[in-house]
Order: sequence, then structure tokens, then C-alpha cells
Amino acid sequence: MTYYETLFERLQTKTAQVGVIGAGYVGLPLAVGFAEAGLHVILVDLSADKIRMLCEGESYIPDVSSEQVQALVQSGYLRPTTDYAQLAQADAISICVQTPLDVNREPDLTYIHAVLAGLAPHLRAGMLIVLESTTYPGTTIEHVVPMVQEHAFLIGIEVFVAFSGERIDPGNTHYGLRNTPKVVGGVTPACGQLTETLYQHAIDRVVPVSSPTAAEMVKLVENSFRLVNISFANEVAMMCGRLGINAREVINAAATKPFGFMPFYPGPGAGGHCIPVDPIYLSWKMRTLNYSARFIDLASEINHSMPHYVVERITEALNDDEKAVKKARVLLLGVAYKPDIEDMRESPALPIIELLRHKGADVSYHDFYVPLLHMEDGTPLTSASYTQALLQEADCVVILTNHSQYEWQYVVEHSRLIVDTRNVTSSVIGQARIVGL
Repeated sequence: MTYYETLFERLQTKTAQVGVIGAGYVGLPLAVGFAEAGLHVILVDLSADKIRMLCEGESYIPDVSSEQVQALVQSGYLRPTTDYAQLAQADAISICVQTPLDVNREPDLTYIHAVLAGLAPHLRAGMLIVLESTTYPGTTIEHVVPMVQEHAFLIGIEVFVAFSGERIDPGNTHYGLRNTPKVVGGVTPACGQLTETLYQHAIDRVVPVSSPTAAEMVKLVENSFRLVNISFANEVAMMCGRLGINAREVINAAATKPFGFMPFYPGPGAGGHCIPVDPIYLSWKMRTLNYSARFIDLASEINHSMPHYVVERITEALNDDEKAVKKARVLLLGVAYKPDIEDMRESPALPIIELLRHKGADVSYHDFYVPLLHMEDGTPLTSASYTQALLQEADCVVILTNHSQYEWQYVVEHSRLIVDTRNVTSSVIGQARIVGL
């Protein structure tokens, strides 16, 4: 039998072992999904703390329960480890590590390079390597394929390589790993077919495209679409502010049109790893090809301006109460980038805090999920105790993250002034004066 035929049979019969590198928001749900489907999974992460917690049956992300982890570890279907050498036993490996931006806001592939270096000594014929980390179009061909070829393996015959961008939305209760379609692109048709066979065990619908580069582009188009439309909604809010009308009212009325319009709503800025970061990968790649991705660049500029606009609204609201922002007690409710998770990646709360402190405000925050923040200068900031007095003593309460644990009636009843960036208090009646975006 050929390497393809052997691996195809092992994947179909679930006798293949699967390796997942990276035990974060993407890798852990994927590893659990494979393991629950009946595949034996080796989960590798260099964080000893994460691996210890998993080995003890404890989960650290909301999309995976500790009960799931404990059952899978005890059954032997999930083997967490910090040892790359164990991947020598794997037949298929998914790479799920972060791809941030560097200090110049350019792609940083440090983690991918580290994974490829760690994986290289254990590469063997008959393996499938799938990159899931979001990156610029061409990464799989330019970085993963050469690593395989350096070891004299033939792509599509001896070792198989593909890209399948992650579509995990942390905290989403409607769409998870199983019911979110998965796009896959193999370097060769054989690579793509094996990747489809692998992911079909854990995901209901697998969508093949012609190449890894096409699959990489799919992921970037998805999040660029989100960035452009969110940024447009944010600009609508700024325009409506200058016109003296309510942006939400305008958008909601526009949304009554049954065709040709999709509502997006303003906020303090798009956070998380995907929306503010992924489009920059595409824009950067286009610059190397002497093309300017103008929509993406403008949308990024608007998105990054939103913390400044929020601080302007806070300053104006305080001025209307005859208070200066300097020495004003400003309380932020929620600092995570989205509700009901602890993820602080690219959270707009961080620049808002910095801007307010620069203006001399006395800034505090409360977040059910984020007990401690480290600011750019290294200064620690601790979440305040959530009490009636905390709300009452604030000159301005700013709602940045609409965690489900907050009772907005309670907030409105005990606050004096609220700047609501999430429109969660618009229908609440209480003593507070409420200012929206």
C-alpha cells in the first residue's frame, strides 16, 4: 500500500493517532473534538501549567468543560504533554499556535517557526501536517512545505500538507467546533482528501478549496469583512454624534429593509486576536505585491481610533456634569474584548485606560473574568470589588464589555453618569444619565 492509502485507511477507521500543537482557544477544543470522536490525541503545549491542569482534568477555557477533559484524559483518548518527541507517534498533526503582530504591526511567525523546528526531528513518511494558525496567503507553501522538503520527503506522496484556518469563536453558545463548517486546502489533491477525512470525524461539514493559499485567503476575507463593516458602523456612530442623532436608531431603522442591508453596530473597538489582527496580515502581504488594500487599511485606522472617540464621549459627558476629566473617578465595567470570557487580546479597554490616565483621570475597573491587568508601563491594576458603593462613588461609569453577570437595572439605579458603548442600558429606567456612542 502507498503512504496515502495507509494513512487514508487509518484515518477512516480511527486507528490513526492525531497530534495537536497548541492548547489554547483553538487547539484545546480541536483536540477535545477529535478525542470525543474516538481518535487518540496527543496534545502538545510548552506551558507546563496548562499541561498540568489538563492532566488533572481541569479546563481553563469556557468552551471546554473540566468534565470533558477529565473523562478524555482518564480514558486515554487525550494525552496532554510538553514533549514534542511524542509527536513521532502521530499520523496527522494540526498546528494551532498564535500568530500575533510584531511591534511594527507586521506578521510575527515566531510561534509557527518554533513549532516547525520542534516538529522537524520527528517528521516521518506517512504524516499529514495541517496548519490552522491564521496567517497571510502563501504561508503554508512558503514555510511548511520547505521544512518537509528539507527532509527529502515528497509532498503528496510521502508527507501530506494542508491549511485549514480555525473558526473558533470563544464563548459562542450557538456555533462551536462541530457545527461550524471547516475550509481545507491541500498542497495536492491527495493532501486535501486526507485532510477532509481527518476533520470529518470532528466537524459536520468540511469545505474543500483548491489550495492552501485559497484556504488562507478565505480566513482573511472572513475577518476583513467583519473589520470593514464594524469600522463602518463605528464611523456611522461618529457621524451621528456630530449630527446630534442616535446611531443605533438609524442602524435599526435601516435594518428593516428586507434586502441589501446587514446591520453591524458600533462599539469601543473590535478586539480579540482575529478581527483587528488578521486583516493586517492580508494588507501586509498585498504591500509585498505592490498593492494597497485600501479598505482594510482605512477600516483598521477607524477601528484604532475608537478608543479615542470613547474617551471624547466620556470627557464630554463629564463636562456636561460640570466635571473635568482630570481627577474624575472613572469606573470601567468589563475589560475583556467580548462578553463572558477572560481574553484580553487587542481589547480596546487597554488604550482607553491609558488615554484616561494620560488625561489625569482616576481610573478603576471591574471584570468578573479579569482579576488583574498589566498596563504598558508594567503597572498592575486590580479589579475592584463590585459593590453599590463602587458605582455610587464613580463620577462616570463606562460600560465596555456586556458580561451576562451584570444586572443593568442595578447599574443604572446606583450610578450617576453612564457612558454605554454596548447599548445595554437603553431600555433601563433609573437615576443615571446615560450617554451612548
